[in-house]
Amino acid sequence: MAGKSKGGRSGGAPRGGISRGGGSGGAGGGGPVAGQVAGGLAELAPDRERSRAWTLLIDGAPQSHVDLDDPGHLDFAYQRRIGHLIDLIAPARQPLNVVHLGGGAFTLARYTAAARPRSTQQVVEIDGALVAFVREHLPLDPQARIRVRAVDARAGLAKVADGWADLIIADVFGGARTPAHLTSAEFLDEVRRALKPTGWYVANLADGPPLAHLRGQVATAASRFGELALAADPVVWRGKRFGNAVLVAADRELPVAEFTRRVASDPHPGRVEHGRALADFTGGAAPVADASAVASPEPPPSVFR
Repeated sequence: MAGKSKGGRSGGAPRGGISRGGGSGGAGGGGPVAGQVAGGLAELAPDRERSRAWTLLIDGAPQSHVDLDDPGHLDFAYQRRIGHLIDLIAPARQPLNVVHLGGGAFTLARYTAAARPRSTQQVVEIDGALVAFVREHLPLDPQARIRVRAVDARAGLAKVADGWADLIIADVFGGARTPAHLTSAEFLDEVRRALKPTGWYVANLADGPPLAHLRGQVATAASRFGELALAADPVVWRGKRFGNAVLVAADRELPVAEFTRRVASDPHPGRVEHGRALADFTGGAAPVADASAVASPEPPPSVFR
């Protein structure tokens, strides 16, 4: 989920002039295109500043940005922060085994394939119609080792072999909310099972004042992982605005100093917290269990304006 406070440029994704035809235009014709998918109306809006770049929206909510000519370009701020973590998890260009929970327009899978050739990736996206729509209009590089499964994220994760993944990225939104069953400690038990002992878990989280959901998600991750860091815009940290936060969790030391430097140097600078400061941020929030889990909060309408 990305809105105007999360996009790589202020004002968010372009929203006007969308064709309702669904079959023409797209990456081949250079014009806007739309089609009905399980999650609502999928729209691809062309980026007027980049000739073969597109923003994917679902029912008007920006989801992903893709530049077919430059998959290393990450337009949304939260995706750029995840891109920093993809860069930092291992030496440059070293192939990784990656699981992406939530497909969107496969932006981060494309980025990984470009930055780390020969990586093996699994994308789990429940909306099969969306997968087909993106494949038709924004085709994947046929040389990239990316397998896409059209199943629920937790069900797809259960099919990943024990200890297979170097990196698991969760960026799952039903509408604009993360489903409840992807917010619990039991879900993170499945994540840990699929990760290598040296692997990282990265999640795109969304919340607004009073940040109760975000605090609970940090507490839940801390109950399952030894090392955490969280990146967000300063206004999100202060509880002034709804926005995205990127969580990274592992059982080995994280390169917090370099991650902090990169996030602070982004076009939309963010702040990273870890250690005692991040533990204090939770304010005594309890880990979330399956039995008590709820979906992330609905963003206010102003987020997408």
